[in-house]
Amino acid sequence: MRNSIPLLILLTAAACTAARPGPDVFDSAEQAILAAEQAGAAELAPVQLQFARERLELARRGLENKKYDAMLYVVEQSEINAELAIEQSRTVKARRKVNELRRSNEVLREELENTYGEGFE
Repeated sequence: MRNSIPLLILLTAAACTAARPGPDVFDSAEQAILAAEQAGAAELAPVQLQFARERLELARRGLENKKYDAMLYVVEQSEINAELAIEQSRTVKARRKVNELRRSNEVLREELENTYGEGFE
């Protein structure tokens, strides 16, 4: 009975530790960061892209330090921030396009007013 108690404690402790994730645990975050870079996030959403990269690096250190639960959480943060960078890049591009079209419309309106007078609508 005495020998079984330390064994039981050891087995319980082993069951509580997280298993080492596979080598593909970083793939989705890496792909999201790559997609963010291709979407122009380095210019259009640099803070979110940098945060995604930093989170991924922190996750890699977590793997080295065998902090698997925390590492998985940080990998997810990295992926989410990369996706945020993608969406912010798309938003900036869309706003730029809207502003460009707005300026074009203003030029056309001025040309019409110059041609047909200010009462033209």
